[in-house]
Amino acid sequence: MTMPEMTALQAAGLWSGLLILLMVFLSFRTIFTRRRLAVSFGDGGHSELTAASRIFGNAAEYIPPCLVILVLLALLGFQPVWVHAIGGGMLLGRVLHAWGLGKAKQPSFGRMSGMILTQTALVVGAGALIASAIGLV
Repeated sequence: MTMPEMTALQAAGLWSGLLILLMVFLSFRTIFTRRRLAVSFGDGGHSELTAASRIFGNAAEYIPPCLVILVLLALLGFQPVWVHAIGGGMLLGRVLHAWGLGKAKQPSFGRMSGMILTQTALVVGAGALIASAIGLV
């Protein structure tokens, strides 16, 4: 049994949902770290909490523009492969970055490769939107 081919909008929904779930996971990780360390605001001088907060904050800074890109690509009629490539690249990049930023030794492979994938997804997506707007695609 094979999965039916997705439309671009369905693909945007898939990757948007997965990226949002990643943000929820990272948020809960920060919440549980705060509760365990009994720190309600700031980091209380705990580097572990600083890292958890920044891992979530970084995702919150980079994921929303990607969600806009994914939906706009779908609405503008791009092929689903574009949406899958950008959504998959962003998800992999954000997971690698979160894993790498949590490592003691910095800079780490995960952090660097995660940012490369994240920036690539955003630049390719933005470029595709601009190309569509000026009639190049």
